[in-house]
Amino acid sequence: MCNTLKSYHIHIQTNMVTLTPSLLFVVAFLYTFVVVYGQFSIFGKIELPPRVTGPESAAFRGLVLTEGPFTTVIDGRILRWLGPSIGFVDFEYTTPTRNKQLCDGTTDPDMGPICGRPMALSFNPITGLLYIADAYFGLLVVGPNGGLATQLAGGFKFATGVDVDLITGNVYFTDASLTYELRNTTKSGFLADSTGRLLRYNPLTRDLSVVLSGLSGGGGPAVSVDGTFVLVPEINARRISKYWLAGPKANQLELLINTTGNPNKIKRAGRLGEFWVAVSVGLYPPTPFFTPQGVRFNSNGVVLQIVSFATQFFNKTISLVQEQNGKLYVGSRLTNFIGVYSS
Repeated sequence: MCNTLKSYHIHIQTNMVTLTPSLLFVVAFLYTFVVVYGQFSIFGKIELPPRVTGPESAAFRGLVLTEGPFTTVIDGRILRWLGPSIGFVDFEYTTPTRNKQLCDGTTDPDMGPICGRPMALSFNPITGLLYIADAYFGLLVVGPNGGLATQLAGGFKFATGVDVDLITGNVYFTDASLTYELRNTTKSGFLADSTGRLLRYNPLTRDLSVVLSGLSGGGGPAVSVDGTFVLVPEINARRISKYWLAGPKANQLELLINTTGNPNKIKRAGRLGEFWVAVSVGLYPPTPFFTPQGVRFNSNGVVLQIVSFATQFFNKTISLVQEQNGKLYVGSRLTNFIGVYSS
């Protein structure tokens, strides 16, 4: 196992350009810099089974004919949606210590080390393998038929996000802290730190390396379709950075966006080079009310669209905005359903 730390440098670049009226028109026409508000105004939801809560993350299997969503829940399971006539069924669990009688339906945060708490999912579309970030059991993988997952890397305090590089097959995942666990975050007097990390696991060599350290909070990374960079959110610092994996800027980190709220998991959007991030305004520093939003942006850090989920997720934080087949799937650890928004 390789634990060599790479330095964490943020380079902020500012380009001054004089825009004439004609150039402004061309820029607006070609790149649509005007932020789009609204759309995705039709709301539906996929209910979880009785007593089950916390769809923190979701994923879909397949490139053309997709299956899912698959979702993580508080009681330690990953569930698979088989349509309205069947609903959700058990698909995977992350620890052999999990007992269905003890764990199914539990919301006790102290049961996480026994039952597991998967936080994020990412399929490798070529192999069909599902990679899981579990808050207590680190990085795991499970085959197409589900069941007990295999631990690939453990010993982490608080794994929060995962994404597969579609080009290399490498798996990037985040742990939020070296000092606190998920269950500590709900305790009075909790203080976040800046000891989070981005890690890389190579399935071929089984090497694990630390790519970035000193991150402020977790969330979930997203690798670009061409594998040239990975985006890394920092919940508490309210920013998204771009770490270059290939090309002339390889191994460099750049600040991409300073967000108005706390960014959680990032997911690739439907259009090439675009992404969605779940943002909760007012989470940290804490305010009396939260405003959940989905923010769509491009690889240059230009915000293209903001969708408010304040009506259906009133005063709740969200962790996921996943675009699939023209719909937005919204996840929160505080609900018993996955929100589905369409236009």
